[in-house]
Parts: sequence; structure tokens; C-alpha cells
Amino acid sequence: MLTSNTFTSYELNFDFKLSEGANSGVKYFVSTPYKTQRSGLGLEYQILDDEKHPDAKLGTVGNRTLASLYDIIPSNKNDKRFQKKIGEWNQGRIIVYPNNIVQHWLNGFKVLEYERNSNIFKVLVAHSKHAKWDGYGAQAAGPILFQEHGDSVFYKNIKIRELK
Repeated sequence: MLTSNTFTSYELNFDFKLSEGANSGVKYFVSTPYKTQRSGLGLEYQILDDEKHPDAKLGTVGNRTLASLYDIIPSNKNDKRFQKKIGEWNQGRIIVYPNNIVQHWLNGFKVLEYERNSNIFKVLVAHSKHAKWDGYGAQAAGPILFQEHGDSVFYKNIKIRELK
């Protein structure tokens, strides 16, 4: 599902539930033309069964696990309170502030924060699989995409509030 509107700074809240072995994601600042509504190029809040899906073991230091900025920054989920069991509802939140600070939240806990377009961000992107796309995630605005890989992943209570 792709939003028809584009967004710059906002708070996006959503509930999600994974089936065993599932892979999905919420992409933001999506920039590529889409052949289907299933995929597109954009920054991604990873939604994944870390135990059963092989992608969780790829990448670098866990940067492809649940709530990570996919293939760029791993989420910090040191406490088991961050995750619900497979089949239970989780709450995700992405906050993009007007100053380009971005936060990923999982079940009420902030699990990562970065500054979009900062020098550190650019270095991390240069060392990711996204390095081949010039200006990856750098545009001022973009739509939001709920990615679908054919696995059973459910979303509800999707709410967005623009920030000024």
C-alpha cells in the first residue's frame, strides 16, 4: 500500500502482527517509480521475524532485524520487553522531525535515532546495499509504502500526524 500524499516531517504510528518467518517493512521517503505497489526504493523500518527469517542474519551487526533502518542502522532491542511473540500485535512508530532527526520506536521504546542526510548517515549508506542509488533517502518529501513480500503480515491503527 502506497500513500497518495507525500510527507516531510511527521509521526507515523501503526500496529503490526507477523506470522512465523515473515518479512515486510514500512518504507518512507520512497523515491523510485514503482512497477507494483509491493516495493519501492526508500528508507525502511524493517518488520521481520528475527528468529526464523534468514535476512536477519545478513547485513552488518544486526542492521536487518526488526525495527532497524534496513541494511543501515541496527535497532537496539536489548530488553525482551521490546518484542512481542510472533502472532501478537506490536506497535511501531516512525518520527521524522523538521531538523531531519529520525527515530524508530517499537512497543513504546525508542530503538534507534539518526540524522538523515548527515555526514554519518551518508557514510552508513555508502557501506550498505543502497550505495548504488545516488541520494538514497535524501529527498525533501516522499510517500510512505507498506511493503509486501507475500508473507502474512497484518497492519492496523495506521495514523499519521504532520509535524511543523
